[in-house]
Amino acid sequence: MVRLILVALFLILFLILSIPIMLIEWIIGKFNMDLKSKSSLFIVNCAFNVIKFLSGAKIDYIGLDNIPKDTAVMYVGNHRSFFDIVFTYPKVAGLTGYISKKEIEKVPLLNVWMRNLNCLFLDRDNIKEGLKTILTAIEQIKSGISICIFPEGTRSEDENVILPFHEGSFKIASKAKCPIVPVTLNNCDAVFEKHLPWIKKAHVIIEYGKPIYIDEIPKEKQKQIGSYVHDIILDTYNKNKELV
Repeated sequence: MVRLILVALFLILFLILSIPIMLIEWIIGKFNMDLKSKSSLFIVNCAFNVIKFLSGAKIDYIGLDNIPKDTAVMYVGNHRSFFDIVFTYPKVAGLTGYISKKEIEKVPLLNVWMRNLNCLFLDRDNIKEGLKTILTAIEQIKSGISICIFPEGTRSEDENVILPFHEGSFKIASKAKCPIVPVTLNNCDAVFEKHLPWIKKAHVIIEYGKPIYIDEIPKEKQKQIGSYVHDIILDTYNKNKELV
């Protein structure tokens, strides 16, 4: 209970007390958007590190050296928990926007920080708007901003199952011609979702796989790239079960 109160209190205070900082970031953005994005990333990552500390989670990161440092990438991960973003964001290499469901855009203050971080909001019920989001993501990658997506579309409630990946999500990587970095998350849901509403200590494993270049894999697998990446993440997920 104490951890839940501390995390909730910190999050509320951060959002409220950061309002003046949002104004400063807005002014910076009028003159230098790159500086605004980098400063926002630094601020939010500091906040995420505090939340990570308050949660008591012990996180082992594997394969961080697999993340390319000289180009934008598309991170693809399995979705286990609300904490997935908190635990992965501090390890991104450079500017990175996460793709979130459209409903999150309605959360006051949080939506401002997400926009500052180049995050995009996907409307799954509107094909036209969803296509616009995909096209924006492609342009962001081409401009040097990485994208992170959880292509299951929702969190899997079964710890033994990784839901099928939506193939449409991978058009971002194929059109932007960027590498795909598989991100496998084990046991994130043990922090919160397995015992709602409490936050408890847990051992989390997050592994970054070797980058996948679509043009370098067999033609038949390129047509089902979502399934190809899904199988890589599933194999890694099953392998790392014994580590938690």
